[in-house]
Amino acid sequence: MRRCAAAGFAGCPADGANLWGAVHVRDAASAFRLALEKGPAGRCWHAVQDGGIPFREIAEAVGSRLGLPAVSVPADELMLPGYFGFLTAVVTLDLPASSLITRRILGWEPAQPTLLADLADGHYFPAG
Repeated sequence: MRRCAAAGFAGCPADGANLWGAVHVRDAASAFRLALEKGPAGRCWHAVQDGGIPFREIAEAVGSRLGLPAVSVPADELMLPGYFGFLTAVVTLDLPASSLITRRILGWEPAQPTLLADLADGHYFPAG
């Protein structure tokens, strides 16, 4: 959040169409518990509530809370140690995911707010 405030905007890589999955930490913990209790050995599980949030929407939600515009950072600038710094390689990834198998086999259902709802409620921002 400090980087956004210092830059005067909430950035997203290129057009911000790259997708990110998200899950609340409590829901992830619930999926992990169910995997230990019910899951067949050797299986992999995806605990995602939001299977593909466009990064631009995340930047817009952050910007909204901080009173800053969401701005596209051109791809050619992303490799510079500028706005995204050491996270450049990560924020540019397209990471859609599905938890359909996890939900079906383990009976897992997320109960906590989605990432965008949590951002809108201000849970990731300092009070004051």
